Amino acid sequence: MNKEKIIRKSEDYSNIISTGKKNKNNYFSIYYKESESTLYGITVPKKVGKAVIRNKLKRQVKNIIRTNENYIQSNYNYVIIIKEPALKLNYEGLTKNILDLMKKVGTKWKK
Repeated sequence: MNKEKIIRKSEDYSNIISTGKKNKNNYFSIYYKESESTLYGITVPKKVGKAVIRNKLKRQVKNIIRTNENYIQSNYNYVIIIKEPALKLNYEGLTKNILDLMKKVGTKWKK
């Protein structure tokens, strides 16, 4: 995922979470809001684990988004919150769960 596609400001996170729509499962919560561009924000609460674990999860989610970007509905801003049970999943499990939630956002899905 390119650095230009990352949400930087805390106000933007708050705005998407408070006014956007939400999809969730046991492992992730995805908040999304229609926008002119497509931006992503990924957060992992401290209770998930130490910084090394949280950063690894964020890297994996960024890679999943980057490799499947053609299938994800564009013109939305996304905030992805990773929950503690996601630690039990392997990479394929993370991919399946994220993409299942992303399918619910729009109709662009081809895979």
